[in-house]
Amino acid sequence: MAIVLTSANFEQEVLKSEIPVLVDFYADWCGPCKMMGPVVEELATEFKGKAKVGKLNIDQSEDIAARYGVMSIPTFLVIKNGVAAAPLVGARDKHDLVAAIEKAL
Repeated sequence: MAIVLTSANFEQEVLKSEIPVLVDFYADWCGPCKMMGPVVEELATEFKGKAKVGKLNIDQSEDIAARYGVMSIPTFLVIKNGVAAAPLVGARDKHDLVAAIEKAL
């Protein structure tokens, strides 16, 4: 299951994580975000123990979305050792997200 990320736990769960973290920036009202939900959950299961997968609601954590320049959703970022890789913006093929996570492993 994907981790629910918030402004309160982002530093601990993401920035201080010893393994890479795929962050899904989403909103409840976003159709493409809802479409990507099952894919994100699959990735959380498939990469358990190797990488974390988390979902961050931009409406509840605007500060984090602004910090990473998220202008469109869904946006996916892989963050490793506190450093974000290039964002993947929009509904993406699962293969694209797998490739981004594997690149960080």
